[in-house]
Amino acid sequence: MDIYDAQKVEQKIRRFWEKEKIFKFDFKRKGRVFSIDTPPPYVSGAMHIGHAFSYAQQDFIVRFRRMSGNVFYPFGTDDNGLPTERFVEKINKIKSKSMSRAKFIELCLKTIKKMTPGFVQDYKDLGISADYDIYYSTIDKNAQKVSQKSFVDLFKKREIYKKEFPTLWCPECQTSIAQAELEDKEKETTLNYIKGKMEDGSFIIYATTRPELHPGCIGISLDQKGDYVKVKRDGGETWILSKDAVKEMKKEFPMDIIEKFKGKDLLGKKVEIKFSEQPVYISHDISAKTGYGTGVVYYCSYGGLDCVLWLTRHSEAKIISVMSESGIYTKGPCKGMRSDAAREKILELLDKEGYLIKKEKMKHSANVHDKCGTPVEYIQTEQWFIKILDKKKKLIEQGKKIKWYPEFMFKRYENWVNGLEWNWSISRDRHFGVPIPVWECRCGKIILPEENELPVDPLQVKKKCSKCGEIAKGEERVLDTWATSSLTPQIASSLINNKVKIPYSLRPQAHDIIRTWAFYTIVKSLLHENKIPWENIMVSGFVTLGGKKMSKSKGTGVQPHEVFEKYGADALRFWASGSKLGEDLNYQEKDLIAGKRFATKLWNASRFVFMNLKDYDGKKPKKLEKIDELFLGKLNFLIRDCTKYFEKYEYSKARAETDKFFWHDFCDNYLEIVKKRVYKGKGGKRASAQYGLYQSLLTILKLIAPIMPFITEEIYQNYFRKFERKKSVHISKWPEAGKIGDSKEFDLFIRILSKVRQAKTKVKKSMNAEIDLSIDKKDYARLDGMIEDLKDVVNAKEMKTGKFGVEFI
Repeated sequence: MDIYDAQKVEQKIRRFWEKEKIFKFDFKRKGRVFSIDTPPPYVSGAMHIGHAFSYAQQDFIVRFRRMSGNVFYPFGTDDNGLPTERFVEKINKIKSKSMSRAKFIELCLKTIKKMTPGFVQDYKDLGISADYDIYYSTIDKNAQKVSQKSFVDLFKKREIYKKEFPTLWCPECQTSIAQAELEDKEKETTLNYIKGKMEDGSFIIYATTRPELHPGCIGISLDQKGDYVKVKRDGGETWILSKDAVKEMKKEFPMDIIEKFKGKDLLGKKVEIKFSEQPVYISHDISAKTGYGTGVVYYCSYGGLDCVLWLTRHSEAKIISVMSESGIYTKGPCKGMRSDAAREKILELLDKEGYLIKKEKMKHSANVHDKCGTPVEYIQTEQWFIKILDKKKKLIEQGKKIKWYPEFMFKRYENWVNGLEWNWSISRDRHFGVPIPVWECRCGKIILPEENELPVDPLQVKKKCSKCGEIAKGEERVLDTWATSSLTPQIASSLINNKVKIPYSLRPQAHDIIRTWAFYTIVKSLLHENKIPWENIMVSGFVTLGGKKMSKSKGTGVQPHEVFEKYGADALRFWASGSKLGEDLNYQEKDLIAGKRFATKLWNASRFVFMNLKDYDGKKPKKLEKIDELFLGKLNFLIRDCTKYFEKYEYSKARAETDKFFWHDFCDNYLEIVKKRVYKGKGGKRASAQYGLYQSLLTILKLIAPIMPFITEEIYQNYFRKFERKKSVHISKWPEAGKIGDSKEFDLFIRILSKVRQAKTKVKKSMNAEIDLSIDKKDYARLDGMIEDLKDVVNAKEMKTGKFGVEFI
């Protein structure tokens, strides 16, 4: 094959790897195992460019480690929970709640079974070197067993509890969600200034972005130590607001102060809040600041986190539930509406009745569900929780025990832990997921399964209460997907009889799931084993297009298979290695072209080398020519640096150095220097050149193999395997840096060669033009043993000492 055909070669090499089980974990091999807890990607859809980017980067490290020792690299798919459920609903145009749980689960499992082989193939096509025989799904029976056992163990340790609580709720998905599933989305809204009527006929002024929740208003708070005033308006109304607010309000609403007092003077006073379902009384709260807004704050049942926190400080307040689980208002003039329509309606009514003072346009960050983008609500429901708020300090300490690459990513983890406001909500009001293994009797007794019963679906198995003899009710909810995904190290280890245990060597992942996958795995490992789950964590960035994050849903994504078909998987991996770990990388086609050019050059250089090694016996000659010895010494610098870079997860530096060495030192210089010797040389001189070419090309091949596994394997199989002991370059030994000598003489040789080339270029002569060359006497002496090679490469008929000069013949 004269021209390198990436698609044809990659298909052939994938078959070879699979047939020969090249990446199979070696159970019998002695020594330390490098274990990887890899993120199981969601099966819902094809692999996207972000996955390709992140998984390629982790595979660079995996392949390097495999060439240095034994690697445990299982592969999993995340097909459990809400993302899969929503995907199945979408492609089948149904709603899970319209079907029985059993029927919907059957449909999900059928869909997963159909999609999984093609989805896994995407990762094989990218060259991800996992042991696909050690495979798990987060919904398979084994994963369910591990997940349910975790629940039972933590319940027995009293780390899990059930409570009716204002729960983060997605009206679209109709399920509770965890704090980690929130995303901030900037939205345009209005800040609405509204009047509340006091018993003396005056009006207290407050502002809110959520007037639609007036039927659920339960409190008006101010600062008891703050300065407040009564002001007389032109129309004769009396308003109450903070003294600090008068200056701004006066610009729009002429007013005169008629009375000054402290906030404490209003405590306990009754306020009529329009459309409220119950009387509202003024209270003090730490959230009220006289210098912010009107100094008066309005609270309702679950208008947001601030309302929930207010309720924890005001236990006397009586909760009013005004919204159903589908996000529909159940009380007040907006009954039957959703929030956006209800907001317009209530503002219209408040304005009509004279209670709306003004509206200010503003932008604010709204919490939305990361799975569907729907603004979340807070609804009073009964849910299961894992205690984490009492362990924030310990969780930060655990995070510090792990080495983070890049180091600054730890700060994101620490900030997340410090910002936690809730315990971990682990129950979901959906059909598809790992069933919560609990039965509850009417007498209040909680019944747990025995370990030998797991996995179990409480809706399919009946349990009799040992206390009262009644048949207990099986739990209908399922576990949050992260309650299972947080156990991926334990799930993977269970597949090999726990021969690999935590802490694993490495967790690779993207930075957007530090708050979920990294955090929750650290939580579970702490609670179950009081250990860190892994010793190292490498965190990748995002793929951007024009500086903005790629989005498949917005039509700004690139399908990896389109890249494979045009440039090959090696080119995509070459591109993915172009950014430092943790940094976002802009998608540019020129980088893929550069990867394809490298592959073509490597292919052509290898063909040239082995055209001249047909009689090579694979042995090192007794004596190496000086230039060959110096070049191999320079190669040791590269080996040393690349080894250091890969060990520190700096694959981009390793690729950059290998790329530069291959193009400049090997192709532009060394190949040209020894060309004449391998063509026409005899005896030891030719054997030395052959050895130098063989060793340097094999080393370059190994150094770039983690980045570009397909072409390196093809070259290895075609040329090197008959001399080397290993059946694949990817299980061959990583190069070891030998003696690193002084490169000054080699560098001098290259400087003189460059000057000659420049001289030929200046007068537009070909590089093969014959010359007479003069060089400095000292330089001539330092090039002892290399003069013939210099004469050959510059095509000098004669060389002499003197002032540097190039004379054309």
